[in-house]
Amino acid sequence: MSKQTAPIDRLLAIMAQLRNPDGGCEWDLAQDFASIAPYTIEEAYEVADAIARDDLAELKDELGDLLLQVVFHARMAEERGAFDFDDVAAGIADKMERRHPHIFTGNEPNETQAVRANWERLKADERAAKAQTGALDGVALALPALLRAEKLQKRATRVGFDWPDQLGAADKLHEEIDEFTKASTEAERLEEAGDMLFAAVNWLRKSGIPAEDALRAANAKFERRFAGMETMAKQDGQDFAALDLSDQDSLWNRVKQGEKAPRD
Repeated sequence: MSKQTAPIDRLLAIMAQLRNPDGGCEWDLAQDFASIAPYTIEEAYEVADAIARDDLAELKDELGDLLLQVVFHARMAEERGAFDFDDVAAGIADKMERRHPHIFTGNEPNETQAVRANWERLKADERAAKAQTGALDGVALALPALLRAEKLQKRATRVGFDWPDQLGAADKLHEEIDEFTKASTEAERLEEAGDMLFAAVNWLRKSGIPAEDALRAANAKFERRFAGMETMAKQDGQDFAALDLSDQDSLWNRVKQGEKAPRD
């Protein structure tokens, strides 16, 4: 392969060879859309993780991994005669131009509110063209539950179905917590737990906080502090797992205090 080959063409050729029944990779040949989808989702989250850590070198690598997923799916579709990578790129390019007429045609106002309203109108037109007439149509089922809950709520807001302020959302959360505590069967507890989480996402959304981001940050903090406890126990010559809960809690508080201590 020529060194002058454009990187994207080189990547497309590599994937074509991996999927080639004559001399290709056995694992790649065995895959289909469904088996690759979990990897696609995982790579998207690894991109988000690199961004959260502000690791640009890692971000470059993870974006490459995510691009490979797009190339993989496009190649499988091409093999079926459905579409290819160029069709994918052309489709998104067309969509971006269509959704930004104020940039590419000069026929629309460029004020922020007008642009936002036009964007929503254009997306609604696209959903209508796909026979997606309901306000909630098209919110991907594969999204993480917290993120999907927020997207569903935002879609409902577009047609006026929303609390007017944070207080209504907060009251609803308290109501759902109360209903959860009163649930008497496992089926009721599961249903009320879902309602409680959905209401919590709604309250956070009304407060301007993305629930998915908040929980990811809380997960990272818990991991960091837990690792700190284990390190402290080891430094004290103790087996963390053998400590009782009181001693473990003491270590937890020490880690928290260490995080709050002023840095030189």
